Amino acid sequence: MSIEEIISRGVADAVKTLYGVEIDAATVSPSATKKEFVGDLTVVVFPWLKASRKAPEATANEIGGWLKENVPAVADFNVVKGFLNISVDPSFWLRLLHEIASKEDYGFRLPNQDSPLVMVEYSSPNTNKPLHLGHVRNNLLGYSVSQILAANGNRVVKTNIVNDRGIHICKSMLAWKKWGDGATPESTGKKGDHLIGDFYVAFDKHFKEEVAEIMARENISEDEAKEKSPLMKEAREMLRLWEQGDPEVRQLWEMMNSWVYAGFDETYRRLGVDFDKIYYESDTYLEGKDLVLSGLEKGEMYRKEDGSVWADLTPQGLDHKLLLRADGTSVYMTQDIGTAKLRYQDYPIDRMIYVVGNEQNYHFQVLSILLDRLGFKWGKSLMHFSYGMVELPEGKMKSREGTVVDADDLIDTMISSAAEMSADRFKDMDEAEAAEVARMVGLGALKYFLLKVDPKKNMLFNPKESIDFNGNTGPFIQYTYARIRSLLRKAEGFNPDATPDCELNTKESTLVRKVADFRNVVAEAGRNCSPAVIANYAYDLAKEYNQFYHDYSILREENPAVKEMRLLLSFVVARTLKSAMSLLGIEMPERM
Repeated sequence: MSIEEIISRGVADAVKTLYGVEIDAATVSPSATKKEFVGDLTVVVFPWLKASRKAPEATANEIGGWLKENVPAVADFNVVKGFLNISVDPSFWLRLLHEIASKEDYGFRLPNQDSPLVMVEYSSPNTNKPLHLGHVRNNLLGYSVSQILAANGNRVVKTNIVNDRGIHICKSMLAWKKWGDGATPESTGKKGDHLIGDFYVAFDKHFKEEVAEIMARENISEDEAKEKSPLMKEAREMLRLWEQGDPEVRQLWEMMNSWVYAGFDETYRRLGVDFDKIYYESDTYLEGKDLVLSGLEKGEMYRKEDGSVWADLTPQGLDHKLLLRADGTSVYMTQDIGTAKLRYQDYPIDRMIYVVGNEQNYHFQVLSILLDRLGFKWGKSLMHFSYGMVELPEGKMKSREGTVVDADDLIDTMISSAAEMSADRFKDMDEAEAAEVARMVGLGALKYFLLKVDPKKNMLFNPKESIDFNGNTGPFIQYTYARIRSLLRKAEGFNPDATPDCELNTKESTLVRKVADFRNVVAEAGRNCSPAVIANYAYDLAKEYNQFYHDYSILREENPAVKEMRLLLSFVVARTLKSAMSLLGIEMPERM
C-alpha cells in the first residue's frame, strides 16, 4: 500500500472515529507538502468542517493527533490554517524500499483473461511513399500507448490499417509504367518503399508541368487545368480498373505493394514497433461499401443526381459527407467503416483507440456518428487519440515534393550522431558493442524527444538538442541507468534481496518516495494515454538520483548497513528507470 493510500485510509478512520461520519477514503487526496513547510504530505481538512463543527485549525489538529497515535507511518504533523502537514516515519521508507525491491514488476498491473480488451490502431501508412518523421511520431506514440495500457492491466491488440488502394497509389503505379523502365528494388539498390516514393514524386512533377502548360495554352484557372489533365484522368481510370479487378492493373499493384511492405517491415523493425494484426484497405473497403449501400436503402444516406452517395450530418451540426463517388469508388471514410466492422467481428473489443494526427479530428467525429447511425452500438465509444504535428526548423514537410524527413535517413542520422558524440565514452568497447550502444542511444534520443511532449501539442523536432547527454533527454536517462549498473558491478557481494536496517536521511527518503510513485505515474499515464507522463517522470527520477549520487558516498560509505541500503536504493532506481523507459520503447544500455 502506498503512503498516500495509508494516509487516506487513516484520515477516513479518523473522521469516522472523531466525528461519527463515514467518508470514502478515495475522496481524500494527500499531496506533496510545499517546500516552504515541514512535512511530506498535506491533507486539506475543509471538506470535514461540517462534521467536526470546529474551526479549520482545530479540526486539522484533531485529525493529525489521531493519525499520530493510530497510524504507525505518521511520525508527526503540523497545521497551517486548514492544511494538515504530515511527516512520515523514516522507518516507513525503509520498509517501502524493501517492498519495492522484492517486486520485479513494481508499478505494473498485469492483465489476465478477464481484463478489458483494447485495440490500438497506429501507423496507417500509404503504400505510395516511405515512412517519414510524422509517421515516426505516430508509430512511437501508438506503440507506447499500447505498452502503457498493458501495464495498467489491459489486454492490448496493436493493429495497423495499410492504405494500399486509392488514387495516390495509382499515381505511383502510373508513373512507374510511364517512366520506370522496369526498375525494381534489386536493379536500383533502393528499399522498395523509397523506390515507390520516387515515382509518387515523379508523378507530381509531371502533373504540375502538364497543368502549367494547359493553363498557358488555354488561358484557364489552375483548378480547371487540373480537371483537364490527361495524366490525372489516366490515374483515375487506373483506380476504376483496379476496383473492377482488371488483371493487369492488379498484378502491377501487387508487385509494387510487395516492395513497399518489405521496406516498411525493415523500418518498423529498426524503430522497435510491431503489430498483432494488420488490416488492408483493399480488403475492407468493400465491407464499407456494402454498409453504406445498406444505409442508403434504409434512408440513412442519400444519393445525388450524379450517382454519388452522401450522409447528411447537419442534425449533428456538421455538413454533408461524401461516402461513395459518382463512379462508385470509395473514400477513406468508407474504408474505415468497413475496417471497424471487421475488427469488432475479429475481436471482442471493449475499447477502440485510433492514433491519428489532429488534422483528422473531423474525420473521426464523423466516423463515430456514421457507425452509430448504421446500428453499431460501439460507434459512440470510439476514441480518437488526436496528437499534434511534428515539424522541423525549416517548416512543414510535403510528400509530393519529396521534402519529407525520411524515417530511415533520420534513424541513420541519429545513430551516427550518437556514435560521434559518444566516441570518448566507447573507447573501452569493441566495435560491435560500441555500435550497439550507439544504436540504443541514437534511437533513445529520437524516441524520448518525440514522446516527452504532451501528445496534443504540435512540436518542433531538433535532432541536435535531442541527443544531448545533459538535460531532459533520453541519453541523460540512459547514462544515469548505465552509471548505476556500473556502480552495482563494482559493489562486490551486493545482494538485491538483502534487508539492511538503518535510518534513511531526507534525500534518501525523497528518492524512495519518488520510486514508489511510479505506480501512480503509470496509472495516470494510462488514464490520459500519455507517454509524456512517463517520460518526464523518468527524467525527474534520474535527476533526483544524480543529485543523491553527487551528495552522498555509496561504495566508500563506512557503515555497512548504510552502504547496503544505498546500493539497494540505487538498484531499485535503475530498475524503475528501465521499466519506465520500456513503456516508451526505449532500450537501456548496461554501460556507456
